[in-house]
Amino acid sequence: MVEIGDDAPDFELHDGDRNIVTGSEHKGQRVVLAFFPAAFTGVCKKEMCVFQDSLQSLNDANATVLGISVDAPFSNKAFADANGIAFPILSDYSRSMVHAYGVALDDFAGMNGYVAAQRAVFIVDADGNIMWKWIEDSPGEEPDYAEVLAKLT
Repeated sequence: MVEIGDDAPDFELHDGDRNIVTGSEHKGQRVVLAFFPAAFTGVCKKEMCVFQDSLQSLNDANATVLGISVDAPFSNKAFADANGIAFPILSDYSRSMVHAYGVALDDFAGMNGYVAAQRAVFIVDADGNIMWKWIEDSPGEEPDYAEVLAKLT
């Protein structure tokens, strides 16, 4: 599990159009990594929509938002399109990021062997270090969105 002050694990993940997005391409800017368990579920929809509604404030704070789930790029694209989400939702279908960040949620929704992402938010600073994190054991809980923004201002 990554801790505050650690180098953020780099990544190469597909966005909804199957383009590769890397962590290193965001060096020099702050990045909000919002891990969520599953597209098209109630709390996940609400969380991603709140980040979308807050996008201008987050961008004004010099932060880029990236959603991350283990769903396929096709599902993430349909989810983003259906909900008007303009920031990239990245597919961690190999589960490399959920393991690197220590947020793998085993046996999600009672499905033995299915690994999803815990609901978690990490803020990576412009130097590529973890500057803040929030990890929730219960997939039904949401982050404190005001706190996320406060950490950036």
